[in-house]
Amino acid sequence: MNLNTSLHNEQELLRKISKGDHHAFRIIYEKYRKKVYSVALQILKSNDLAEEVMQETMLKLWQVAGTLADDTVLDAYLRTITRNRSFNILRRQVLEAKVAVEMGRDWTELHDETAEKILLDDTRKVLEAAIEQLPPQQKLVYQLCQQQGLKYEEAALQLNLSTLTVQSYMKLALRFVRKYVSQHTDIAAVLIIFKIL
Repeated sequence: MNLNTSLHNEQELLRKISKGDHHAFRIIYEKYRKKVYSVALQILKSNDLAEEVMQETMLKLWQVAGTLADDTVLDAYLRTITRNRSFNILRRQVLEAKVAVEMGRDWTELHDETAEKILLDDTRKVLEAAIEQLPPQQKLVYQLCQQQGLKYEEAALQLNLSTLTVQSYMKLALRFVRKYVSQHTDIAAVLIIFKIL
């Protein structure tokens, strides 16, 4: 059978397919399904995806058979449809992978931020509890120097104490607070507190 006869027969089959002839479609399907599958497999490297593309391509042919030009070379047409669908899948996979990475990154950042916030909140509560247990004078010195940022000399003037006394109270307060925090929270919080203090 020469090329012209084959082309003529395919055009006749396409006309029949356009009228809903399942037998004509089966002939075309059996002739081209392996070729279509092979092209898709070369691009996608996946048996399942190649099978999916083959089915979609043949379904497309069933749908458009009546609209194809009389000089359409079916082999070339099916190859083009197959390649286009395969590359669309590849592009979709790349996009999905990017989205998955971004979502994973966002979730990790959010998770880390949330965990850090919880840790900081818990640490502040422990720190506040430690400060509340300081003797009154040490507590005042701690609040003025550590929390309000006054220099020892400024705190001494405000409390009517010597600078050395303020310095001594501050050392005692810091020692107590650090010890209290280390006994009431985990190592991560201790490190945070030591940075704060």
